Amino acid sequence: RRAVDARALVTGVYEGRADLADGLLGPALPWAAELRRPVRHPVAPAAPRGTTVTLGTFTDRAELPEAAQLLQQQLRKAGFTVELDIREYAHIEADALAGKFDAFVLSRATVLDSGDPAAYLYSDFATDGSFNISQLAAPAVDRALATAAGTPAGDARRRAVLAAEAAVLATDAAVPMLHERVIQGEAPHVVDAAHDPRERELITARTHLR
Repeated sequence: RRAVDARALVTGVYEGRADLADGLLGPALPWAAELRRPVRHPVAPAAPRGTTVTLGTFTDRAELPEAAQLLQQQLRKAGFTVELDIREYAHIEADALAGKFDAFVLSRATVLDSGDPAAYLYSDFATDGSFNISQLAAPAVDRALATAAGTPAGDARRRAVLAAEAAVLATDAAVPMLHERVIQGEAPHVVDAAHDPRERELITARTHLR
C-alpha cells in the first residue's frame, strides 16, 4: 500500500483522465466522499527484503498492462521482487478467483451490475463472496457487510456501507488507486447517442442524425 504511487498512474498511464481514489467507492457516489473517514490500518508495514510477489492483470483493457508495469517498478523500488503475469481476461479469471496471485490489478465496475454498493462490497470481500479475488475471510468485515445489507435505504445505510468499506480497507485486501473517467465524443449532429458507463452501448433505436 505504501509503495503504490497512484498519482504517477493517473498522470503517466491515464494522462490525467482519472481521479485519485480515497476509497473503493468513487465520484459516481458523491455521498461516499462526504461520509468517509480516515481508515486505521492496524498492521504496520514491514521491510520487503526482496520478497517475491506475482502481480497479475489482463490485456482486455489496454491501460492495465501498462499500469502493472509501472506498479512493478514502484514495488521493486520499495524492495520487492516482482513477477508479472498478464493474459486475456478469459484465460486469467479462474486463476485470479483461485487466489493464485499475490496481487491483481483489477478494473472494477463497483455499482453498475447491481446499483447497490453493499452488494458490490459483499460479492468482492465477504468470506463467501462470489467475486472474492482477494480471498479475504475476515469476521469483522463479514459483520460490517451484513449490517450494511440489512440497513434500510437512507443515510443510515450509507454510513453502514462506508463502515464496511473502512473494514475492508483496514485489512489491506484492496488498495484503491484511481477511478477511471469514461470519455465519449459525439459529433454535433448525432442525437440520442447512448451514454453507457460500461462502454458496451453507443447506438440505440433512438439514435439518429440531425
